[in-house]
Amino acid sequence: MWVAAFRVLAHTDSLGAMAFTAKQMSLIVATFGALSFIFGVVAENKKPASGTPITGKDVVICKYPSDPTVVLGYLSAAFLIASTVAGYLSLFYPYKGKSIPQSALFRSTSFTVFFNIALGTAGLAAAFLLWPTITEQLHLIRNVHHNLETTCPTAKTGLLGGGAFLSLDASLFWLVSLMLADNAREDYFDEVESGGKGDRGDVLATDYEADGALKHTA
Repeated sequence: MWVAAFRVLAHTDSLGAMAFTAKQMSLIVATFGALSFIFGVVAENKKPASGTPITGKDVVICKYPSDPTVVLGYLSAAFLIASTVAGYLSLFYPYKGKSIPQSALFRSTSFTVFFNIALGTAGLAAAFLLWPTITEQLHLIRNVHHNLETTCPTAKTGLLGGGAFLSLDASLFWLVSLMLADNAREDYFDEVESGGKGDRGDVLATDYEADGALKHTA
C-alpha cells in the first residue's frame, strides 16, 4: 500500500528515475499521519469497556465481544511509523538532484527545535498506540483467570485516542520541519552561489590587475 502511494505521488525525471518534490513528500507525510489518526480514533471508539465473566470450576473465563480494536491499533501504529520515516527522509532528500550537508540544516535553531519535537512526539504517539493495543491483545489471548473476582478488564480507556492525536501532531511537526528545511536549503544554495560569484570576481580582478601591470611595464 505504501509503495503504491509513493509511486502515485512520484514523477519520473529525464533519466527515468523516481524523483520527489517537497510538495509530494509533504502530501505523503500528511496522508500517513491522517490515516494513523483515523485508525486510532476508530480503535478507541470500538474498544469494549469490559468483557463478560463466565464462572467455571475454580476459574473465570472472560468472553470479549468481537471488535477490530487490536487490528486498528496496529494499523494506526504502522501508519505512524510510515509518516515518521517519510517525514525524516523528506528533510534530507536531494530535491532536484541537489543535496546539502546535514550540518547546514541543523545550523537553523528553529529547524533543530521542530526536528526534535517531531521525533519526540512520534515516539510518544507510538507508546500511546502500542501500549493499549498490546494490552488488549493479551487480554483476548489470556482470557482464563484463576482470580474469581476478576472483572474482565480491557486496555486503559483514552490511550488510543490520545495516541491518535499525538500521531497527527507528529505529522504536522514533520511538515513544519520540512518547511524550515526548505528555507535552509534555499539559504545554503544562495550562499554557495554568492560565494562562487565572489571567487570568480576575485579571479577576474586579479587577471585585470596583472594585465595592467604588464602593459605598464611595456
